[in-house]
Amino acid sequence: MAINAPEGTRDLLPDEALFWERFKGTAAEVFGRYGYLPIDTPIIEQTELFVRGIGEATDVVSKEMFTAISGENLRRWLEEGKAPKAKGRLSLRPEGTAGTVRAVVQHDLVPQGAAPAKLMYAGPMFRAERPQKGRQRQFNQIGVECLGAEEPTIDAEAIIMLMRFYEKVGIPRASMRLLLNSMGCEQCRPPYRELVKAYMDEHAAELCETCMTRAELNPLRAFDCKNETCATVMADAPKITDHLCEGCREHYDAVKALLDGAGIAYEEDPALVRGLDYYTRTVFEVQATDGMGSQNAIGGGGRYDKLAEEVGGRPTPGLGFALGFERCVLALEAAGVELPRAQRCDLFVACVDDGVRAHAFTLVQQCRDAGYICEMDHQHRSLKSQFKLADKLGAARVAVLGPDELARGQVTLRDMASHEEFPVALDSVAAELSQALL
Repeated sequence: MAINAPEGTRDLLPDEALFWERFKGTAAEVFGRYGYLPIDTPIIEQTELFVRGIGEATDVVSKEMFTAISGENLRRWLEEGKAPKAKGRLSLRPEGTAGTVRAVVQHDLVPQGAAPAKLMYAGPMFRAERPQKGRQRQFNQIGVECLGAEEPTIDAEAIIMLMRFYEKVGIPRASMRLLLNSMGCEQCRPPYRELVKAYMDEHAAELCETCMTRAELNPLRAFDCKNETCATVMADAPKITDHLCEGCREHYDAVKALLDGAGIAYEEDPALVRGLDYYTRTVFEVQATDGMGSQNAIGGGGRYDKLAEEVGGRPTPGLGFALGFERCVLALEAAGVELPRAQRCDLFVACVDDGVRAHAFTLVQQCRDAGYICEMDHQHRSLKSQFKLADKLGAARVAVLGPDELARGQVTLRDMASHEEFPVALDSVAAELSQALL
């Protein structure tokens, strides 16, 4: 029986793998203008990091994390009943923020009085969700984290940067909407949570069992429930923007004013709470408006001013966002944007017979060394079949080399678009390519 990729995972074949590389390059270019530098953290972290950082009551921690355990620890657990110690309890990262903040704390990247640490990452994340279109168990994300600044200018800057990135990769602005909210802080959110819990208790008969469980642990998570009846009930629940403290209200108003000044359109959504417990104050989400159904969020994030303390560091305000590569690809396809093809060839060298194959091989290497993508036949095809292969590879030019051409020290160079042919000296092929491709 053939072995396929695990359920909920997929191979990035050459076209998409090339686009992923370009996607990351565009992120480095756009985010780099704002001072963000790369960081690469482990794919596995201590499970406790996510429990403390993301929140034990979240779906991510309680239902979706993959736990990694060594064979020896598993044997001892099963045979001797000895559970692994905390350092031995590891999980595949379900998101990138907690690990990045852990790295900032561990390496003291924001010492007292220092400028903020602006960091960006790219790579795979893992969640044990039911696979469906736009939702996988292994998926790729790009994210940024800014640690050490609490001003609303950082919030607005990140949102503007995110929208600039989407436009740069080709998602039309008209195909997206930006949702904005404030989650309050440790001063105003607890009393608001009690208001929501009281409201849910009053409507317990109308809410699902999961929501009522959330009412005890984190009632704000009920705003995320996909049950239509629950969504209808929660639509009339108290709105957090009506219960912000003065500091949170001023911060939220400042973020909106900065976005207005930058010409960034947004929709205020009091029910936007995001799925992770570490968020405070500003939260935002970008959704694709066409062709993606319920899995239409292509990125989002917010402020997390208490997360550094949760993972053992000193008080350090923070803000970040993450965007999903696979979701962005779906958004591009829904908007009718064609992804670039991986296969590209500047020159294909075609051999009239096997007697010139060694010379063709040398020419190919010379052109590659000059910086061009070059190919030749390696399967003794006929000249006609070599032209078909060159066309399949997307070759811009074909250099035909046979005994007659070799005797004259030339190749016959064909432009595959115009079908024009002309002789070129063997030692001038690379130079001719330079002029032709310009």
